[in-house]
Amino acid sequence: MSLVASLHRRFAHLVRELAKFGSVGAIAFVITVVIGNGLHTGLGVGPLTSNGVATVVATTFSYLANRYWTFRHRDRTGLGREYVLFFALNGVGLVITELFIGFSHYVLGLDGAVFYNIALIIGTGVATLFRFWSYKKWVFLPSTAPSVAPASGLPEAPGAEGAGIHRAGDRPAPRLGHPLDAPAENYTGNYAEI
Repeated sequence: MSLVASLHRRFAHLVRELAKFGSVGAIAFVITVVIGNGLHTGLGVGPLTSNGVATVVATTFSYLANRYWTFRHRDRTGLGREYVLFFALNGVGLVITELFIGFSHYVLGLDGAVFYNIALIIGTGVATLFRFWSYKKWVFLPSTAPSVAPASGLPEAPGAEGAGIHRAGDRPAPRLGHPLDAPAENYTGNYAEI
């Protein structure tokens, strides 16, 4: 087996996920650029407000496309939990992009559509790296993750029945125990028994 075939087999799933994520991101970026430029250069709205409004619209599109296309094979932990986390993490991404735009406009004094778009592209690129990592870590959980209570967004206690994540497949949800759930005598000796 060649090294390339081995790497392809190992990372094919990640490559497909990245391609889908990139496609959704490209469309969301176009939405951001069109609305942001329309507000900033067309209507004279400030650069940060323009980008903020455009990002909220693009984020709504991005959530739906990522949930139902890019990460559809991952567990569903409740629309409310996912949506709130998705928007919170996009808020961090927005702050990253706003820092680039604000620095360009207010610190460097670079005004105009060209400089706005350069700062937008660079800021969006940095924010996109953060978004991909954070969505996989906190929003669209892998199918092997512990169940999450929809009301709190926290992992459920071991052995809890009922509410939890809705699995992408028909596999039962694995339950991961917490070391503090084990009897006290296990803490002093053999950790393999925990």
